[in-house]
Amino acid sequence: MGYLLGSDIGTTGVKTVLCDDDGSVVASTSAEYPCYNPRPLWSEQEPTDWWKGVCKSVRAVLDEAGVGGDEVDGIGLSGQMHGLVMLDENDEVIRPAILWNDQRTGDECDEITEAVGEDRLMELVCNPALTGFTAPKILWVRKNEPGNYEQCRRILLPKDYVRFRMSGEYATEVSDASGMLLLNVPEREWSDEVLDELDIDKEMLPRCHESAEVTAKVSESAAQDLGVMPGTPIVGGAGDQAAGAVGNGIVSHGVISATLGTSGVVFAFSDSPATDPEGRVHTFCHAVPGQWHVMGVMLSAGGSLHWVHDKLGDAERMRAEEEGRDSFDILTEEAAEAVPGSEGLFFLPYLTGERTPHANPNAKGAWIGLTPRHGKQEMVRSTMEGITFGMKDSLEIIRGMGVQMDQIRVSGGGAKSGFWCNMQADIYEQDVCTINTEQGPAYGVALLAGVGAERWDTVEDACKSAIRVTDRYKVDESKADTYRRLYPVWRQLYRDLEDSFDDITDAVEELYG
Repeated sequence: MGYLLGSDIGTTGVKTVLCDDDGSVVASTSAEYPCYNPRPLWSEQEPTDWWKGVCKSVRAVLDEAGVGGDEVDGIGLSGQMHGLVMLDENDEVIRPAILWNDQRTGDECDEITEAVGEDRLMELVCNPALTGFTAPKILWVRKNEPGNYEQCRRILLPKDYVRFRMSGEYATEVSDASGMLLLNVPEREWSDEVLDELDIDKEMLPRCHESAEVTAKVSESAAQDLGVMPGTPIVGGAGDQAAGAVGNGIVSHGVISATLGTSGVVFAFSDSPATDPEGRVHTFCHAVPGQWHVMGVMLSAGGSLHWVHDKLGDAERMRAEEEGRDSFDILTEEAAEAVPGSEGLFFLPYLTGERTPHANPNAKGAWIGLTPRHGKQEMVRSTMEGITFGMKDSLEIIRGMGVQMDQIRVSGGGAKSGFWCNMQADIYEQDVCTINTEQGPAYGVALLAGVGAERWDTVEDACKSAIRVTDRYKVDESKADTYRRLYPVWRQLYRDLEDSFDDITDAVEELYG
């Protein structure tokens, strides 16, 4: 029996899963690495940390399962999207990678829109120029770090840097490349027109493949680091959201995923490159060959709850240590004791700016409506409600595009709490369900590796074989009515504060640089 490896290079760490020949997960491990914020709204990582994390997690997962490296039939790679990795002529990393949640490139987005044209940009890449995307980062380095740009010979995305370290090959695939703002998304190939308008050399970009294609093989030197055999095939893989969608079985009409990780993502399958005229949601190539997807992204979903946990959760962490429990479970159990709507306390989850639906790097987080009656329970519950309202924003846009929405599958940290699953059903006003795997993008690319290794004929076959629905959470109409009344109030708060967010940003830059 052969095994399949899937590694997801995330923002906080790498996760690796090992699957057997029927797609069941037999072991999973993770390895953490730091993220750096050298200035407000900047976010960077060292690419070499990703490689070290992958090597550590791959070796650990093989050890955990008692599986030899010679039993691995294929490897799939997933990763945080949009990150900019620049290599010099010696394939050395030039500067830290600029990440998906970095917000420094507002001026460059305006420059791209002016150079290509707003309407033409939507026609070619199906998305507006946003600060998270890769192309604005390239222009920022060219403008602000000309010495670094002059050294650059290769531009890679995070997972593709790991592929390079595994194989010595420069390659990417269409789902991740869609988020660079350089891919002709309808045609599934690099856009010569955009590259020409932005004066970016196409030779710096890697070859572009479909996600289940074999793109490279593990080299002799990398095999020693990873503990697998030289020549092990590596498939194209996918950006983390498309990979997670494969891992959730979002490969056909009507099935939607709502994933609450550090970011929050609503993901819908599409057999055409349909776009929102206002550009509020993204249209990218799917990891399913010849298909696309529509995606709404919150920048700080689970990240907002993590922030609350870190800042307000000292007592819960102490209790968790005493009781041998998870401090997040204790925090959310306490939040469940507050009433739906948190007695009029609202949380805006814009700690790192926002993408869907506002596309505003200056958006800020806020609690609004505080009174002496409110305590930690209401503050935590309102945080969870605000995050879920933000996810509803994306769902409503996608519904408005006429996308079929028969079933919502919830995943990520938001699927580990039955309380939060029920809240999602009530706020979305539609029953939600969970599935038999919680391994996310790493699992999705392990399935893609199985297609590349000819374990399954198609991505759809892999998902049908390995994924099934487990629990269902039904709408509580009384709570849904409460949220139905409060959602418009929550939405209006952003509009009321939008100008103030810009004023705060200007003041901070003036005072602190």
